[in-house]
Amino acid sequence: MRAIVFEEFGGPEVLTLADVPEPRPGPGRITVDVAYAGINFADILARSIGYRVPELPFRPGLEVSGLVREVGEGVSGLTPGQEVAAFLDGGGYADVVEAPAAAVFAVPAGIDLRTAATLPSVLPTAYGLLHEVARLREGDTVLVQGAAGGVGTVAGQLARAGGASAVFGVVSSLDKAEHALKSGYDQVFTTDTFDREVLAATGGRGVDIALDPVGGETFSRTKAVVARFGRLVSFGNASGDEPWQVGPADVMPTALTVGGFSILGLAASDPELLRDIADRAFHTVTEGGVELPVSAEFTLEEAARAHVLVESRTSTGKLLIKVAG
Repeated sequence: MRAIVFEEFGGPEVLTLADVPEPRPGPGRITVDVAYAGINFADILARSIGYRVPELPFRPGLEVSGLVREVGEGVSGLTPGQEVAAFLDGGGYADVVEAPAAAVFAVPAGIDLRTAATLPSVLPTAYGLLHEVARLREGDTVLVQGAAGGVGTVAGQLARAGGASAVFGVVSSLDKAEHALKSGYDQVFTTDTFDREVLAATGGRGVDIALDPVGGETFSRTKAVVARFGRLVSFGNASGDEPWQVGPADVMPTALTVGGFSILGLAASDPELLRDIADRAFHTVTEGGVELPVSAEFTLEEAARAHVLVESRTSTGKLLIKVAG
């Protein structure tokens, strides 16, 4: 079967299409014939700096949709031929993948496999950030960094559906503002001026909830616009800057709560909790309140091109690799 592999860390050019053995499911696991694979920024970090890569060679790809191929011993509730979406610890850019059954979700009725591939990573992440960590409440004001990306596109819609009184987004360029404004955001600011503009939009008060996947200086500037008793949640360090340290002097004067979230960590440590969060998150899609538009689609052979687009920081929404069909 075909799979994208890299044997060293580096630029998109290290991604190669290889012929590899087809996996067979072990106990508690299944295999899936992949229809679509989602592309995430974590894939870029894995390829470039070895983020969460246990050893080389490594196959990138954290989420797929497709049909159950084979079911391992002890698996119940999943049958061959069933349409599923799966969250993986790697290997999604391939014809066939193996996954723990606890991280495989039946595709809800009315959702096609193309849409389903956008859900396993992004949707539970956005839902977990807002509802599990930040504890979104009716009337909260929300700020989301990376508002035009995959998580940002969904987070804006979830915040609006969850009763936020105002939702503000931050994008790297105004070219992305239109996309964000269609995703639940009231106002969209750019990275160079967002802190001043957020304070102006809130009458100097700041926001109740801020979500930050960027880290570094952006984290520090975001912290400065969180209101008293507010919640700031970090879920990445896309900037690559040195992580910003938080101490008592940073949080005590305004009773600030600082939290973090990693869906990869949750999948590894508590897959049953991930399933619970994912089930609730997927329900928001079937109700028609949330969608994640696919902005570009590639073949397996074009995986390197997809990574180039992601790293250009010009893409919006979700990028997919079409594997079958």
